[in-house]
Amino acid sequence: MNGFSIQTKDRIYASAELPEGNDDSFEGRAFQFCRMWLQGQTTYSLTTSGSTGTPKTIQATRDQMRKSALATAQAIGLKAGQTSLVCLDPNYIAGRMMLVRSMEVGMNMVLSEPSANPFTNLPIQSPIDFVALVPYQVQTILQSDEKRFFHSISNILIGGAPLSQKTENELQTFRCQFYETYGMTETLSHIALRKVNGAERSKYFQNLPGVRIRQDDRQCLRIQVPFLETEIITNDVVELRDKNSFQWLGRWDHVINSGGIKLHPEEIEKKIALIFDSLGLTNRFFIAGLPNERLGTSVHLIVEGERSVEIQNQIIQHCESTLSKYENPKSIRWVRNFAETATQKVDRKKTIRLLE
Repeated sequence: MNGFSIQTKDRIYASAELPEGNDDSFEGRAFQFCRMWLQGQTTYSLTTSGSTGTPKTIQATRDQMRKSALATAQAIGLKAGQTSLVCLDPNYIAGRMMLVRSMEVGMNMVLSEPSANPFTNLPIQSPIDFVALVPYQVQTILQSDEKRFFHSISNILIGGAPLSQKTENELQTFRCQFYETYGMTETLSHIALRKVNGAERSKYFQNLPGVRIRQDDRQCLRIQVPFLETEIITNDVVELRDKNSFQWLGRWDHVINSGGIKLHPEEIEKKIALIFDSLGLTNRFFIAGLPNERLGTSVHLIVEGERSVEIQNQIIQHCESTLSKYENPKSIRWVRNFAETATQKVDRKKTIRLLE
């Protein structure tokens, strides 16, 4: 582990002079974790996000987290002396592993309070080389003057939620290397990366070194990470290209069986996202399977916001002309505010309960 510095909006701290205290602010949590790491703490508690069930606490060792960090560094070529931007909550795996990667590689860090656009008012003049963002942050930055940063940053990881086709298309004009990540708290961050832009752009995720994958009888992904003792069983339906790469299709627990036809909501959502974009709509939405006497379950579109008859009719017309008869929503339901997890992901199950 090499020496590094941490820059906040107020000052720059050398790794040997990090401030003491247990301040619960974003900066305070980041400093607290860094101190524990530098002092050699061997075990860490991690909280899952709750996007696939009740949040729970798991234990990870220092060696496991270090090996995860170095696998990413090897895959995208992180180097000592580069600068990382940390703008995700260090209480969760994505933000915490940004700190570990930076410390283990010897990268200088810039802390920016998690927000929709963490590039606003950055306390730094020198270039940033590496950052991890969620899709919502990427979308917000693309709509701002700060999108110019995408030309100067070397590598950007995007994770936490699927990347829309519209956003992916917009990223093609930038020089930065964008990677969509696949992983979860249980795998100690991502185990595979998908190149989003450039000559190596692909629809397939590529495993990190040493990661082994296979499918179960549901066609769901099972993962063996070299530094974890047990195989990780997921509910993610995938298409395996080979033993080292796969395409993500959707969640097994989201699959809609409508009259014997199995439909992946995530695939339908990609098509509806293009419809919303053509209509200039920015409402969040998702596809859900709701009970149907004849079909067992049928497809419905759940939209966040106040119901508008005019907009609803426009959506219906575009869906009828774009989607297959099986994909076409049987109804559009409106919810004023979607339920969310602790990490601001849409909680589909709780939101559906709001319809009741």
